[in-house]
Amino acid sequence: MLIKGQESESGIHIDFVPMIDVLFNLVVFFLLATTIKQAEREMQIALPRATTGGPISAMLKEIVVNVDADGHMIVGGRAIAAEDLRTIVTQAAAVNPEQKVTVRGDRTTAYANVVAVLDICKGGGIQEPYLDTILGD
Repeated sequence: MLIKGQESESGIHIDFVPMIDVLFNLVVFFLLATTIKQAEREMQIALPRATTGGPISAMLKEIVVNVDADGHMIVGGRAIAAEDLRTIVTQAAAVNPEQKVTVRGDRTTAYANVVAVLDICKGGGIQEPYLDTILGD
């Protein structure tokens, strides 16, 4: 009498061919999509002239005000007076009411110096000036 042993399949068989097909199709799609986008930018088009230039929807850059240990205000790498900061902040808030301003005060400066910058920002129309800090011990 011949007894057959019970065959057991211990693993699950996953067919990778459809997955590779889908992956290949995605790669081809993205290669074609980026090539077409680049080709649109490189077309030889004679664009019309405008009297006022600039992008239509330009996000304004965040203004960073540093207050050094001596209480001097620094914007864009140069020291400025309080009135100059007030002008910068007021003009930026007039163009974009949601303008962001970050105040970075030196840890050894007097608190009054940082409050003066915050007061200028609030007076210039900035809704929520941010105070920069670092995490530490």
